[in-house]
Amino acid sequence: MCRSADVTHDVKQAVLAKNDDLAEALRNDLARQGTALVNLLSSPGSGKTELLGRVLARAVERGVPVAALTADLATENDARRLARSGAPVQQVLTDGLCHLEARQVRARLTGRLPAATRVLFVENVGNLVCPASYDLGESLRIVLMAVTEGEDKPLKYPTAFGSAHLVVVTKTDLAEPAGFDEDAFRANVHRVNPGVEIVRSCARTGDGVDTVLDRALAALDGTPPHHPPLAPRPHGVGHGHGHRPGPVHTAVDEYADDTRAQPRPATTPAS
Repeated sequence: MCRSADVTHDVKQAVLAKNDDLAEALRNDLARQGTALVNLLSSPGSGKTELLGRVLARAVERGVPVAALTADLATENDARRLARSGAPVQQVLTDGLCHLEARQVRARLTGRLPAATRVLFVENVGNLVCPASYDLGESLRIVLMAVTEGEDKPLKYPTAFGSAHLVVVTKTDLAEPAGFDEDAFRANVHRVNPGVEIVRSCARTGDGVDTVLDRALAALDGTPPHHPPLAPRPHGVGHGHGHRPGPVHTAVDEYADDTRAQPRPATTPAS
């Protein structure tokens, strides 16, 4: 029984190690292109997609070249919603997998990321467990939580909240009817991630939209705004040390036009 548990642990560590290597390579490749990847994590129903749509629309208004990759187990609904922003969007179907991995992100981006892109937002699968363990090559990890989810959620999911560079609380217009105790929430966040910035947001009113976009753009310099205690590994490698946006590979037009759900890229299982 113990040997079986040890084998399972070893396999998991090997999978995560391989993912970390792929994520590091992707982060460095994006850095050379002058692109920051922002990984968005949350539970289902947090309002992540609606807020991201507002952020993308604001970026388009401000003339900031952005793109988005959204992941779900099924349907192309979120890609359609996000595409209304005017930003290029792609959908990845995970075929039941509860999280994205670095290999999937790279496979989907290869030859398709618009050349001018400065920020690539990746909307992870709605889940605060598995996605928290997988580095996607991000320069910024944002964990979102709606006021309706309960002030103790950061204590229930310490890996997710403890690995965040930024925490965003959503649906703040519902705080009063939900009986949300913001002071307790902030205290719980800082128990697992001392000093992390917490941004209040509301997709309906636009509150917090510019702040989220500004924090994403700030990640371009490669300096994490915060060093979370449970970060999978150091982030921003390659963006810093005076790096500035440089030449990028040729864009592929179908990325901008592709809002259709796509199957998960066929690859050999990580081992």
